[in-house]
Amino acid sequence: MGNVINLNRFRKRAERQASAKQADANRTKFGRTKAERSAEETRADKAKAHLDQHQIDHEDQS
Repeated sequence: MGNVINLNRFRKRAERQASAKQADANRTKFGRTKAERSAEETRADKAKAHLDQHQIDHEDQS
């Protein structure tokens, strides 16, 4: 008689490998480095400050 094989072990291993492959693809597709995030934040703050400097105040001057 042959060896008894637990097929659940192989099924779960295949699922983990597929999940890891999907996670790796998502990291490369959606992930950003800390430097990229901080540069984007700095760029947004600079743009907001630039717009605030050019804002015209309309106060009632009566």
